[in-house]
Amino acid sequence: MGGKKESSSSSSSSPSLWLASNPSKRWGELFFLFYTPFWLTICLGIVVPYKLYESFTEWEYLLIGLVSAVPSFLLPMLFVGKADRSLCWKDRYWVKASVWTILFSYVGNYFWTHYFFTVLGASYTFPSWKMNNVPHTTFLLTHVCFLFYHVGSNMTLRRLRHSIADMPKQVQLLFEAAWILAFAYFIAYLETVAISNFPYYEFVDRAIMYKVGCLFYAIYFIVSFPMFLRIDEKPGDAWDLPRAAIDALGAAMLVTIILDLWRIFLGPIVPIPETKQCIQPGLPWFPGHDNLT
Repeated sequence: MGGKKESSSSSSSSPSLWLASNPSKRWGELFFLFYTPFWLTICLGIVVPYKLYESFTEWEYLLIGLVSAVPSFLLPMLFVGKADRSLCWKDRYWVKASVWTILFSYVGNYFWTHYFFTVLGASYTFPSWKMNNVPHTTFLLTHVCFLFYHVGSNMTLRRLRHSIADMPKQVQLLFEAAWILAFAYFIAYLETVAISNFPYYEFVDRAIMYKVGCLFYAIYFIVSFPMFLRIDEKPGDAWDLPRAAIDALGAAMLVTIILDLWRIFLGPIVPIPETKQCIQPGLPWFPGHDNLT
């Protein structure tokens, strides 16, 4: 009897192989994970299959973005998780993760989308109000997309680390690097396929985009997945908001450098019309690239 009790107690207190040991982080990751079906159903389960977008104006596209993104902030504010009740709002994991993702995805939309125009041959043709020639809707939708992607990465990386914990350090790093590369490419490919039925996000050559363009897109996540995991991951190493913000901007700068090196040394993956090409010494978002779509 006593032995059984002890065994049961130790198994219930053993750490999860998938979830964070930090209670606030665990609650935040689960919230983002379970929130995903809400916005995913609206966008890919209703709007796209039923072609509701055919009658959309700028207002409807903006509304879709707001309805998808805003509850990801409001719900954890209104329904505070048990693990977060004793914490100041700025110390809660979901707040830090949201700030990190807001900054990283903002840079991605404002700057890196122009690499999609000039390197991958992409274009947006749906009606939308824009900032730096990028639809406002994509800023909002990217936030919830990236939260889902990064929580998925956190959980799988955590599980992998448990599985290879007994291996030599160099072998562990090799396994982690291989997994990050594979998972980043998988996510990039999955997103590209998932939105392929939306006709107003176009590519010059969709087949090349699936094969090579997804590797270009995966660069975002090859950098961001291991960096995002570090937020509140180690016991006793709680992050504050400034650290999360600086880390996100550092990750964004590294991605920008890699993308621009691709642009300079490898160039576009498809023939790009001269009016859409980037001036070689400059960057895609410099003046002269305003009419890319």
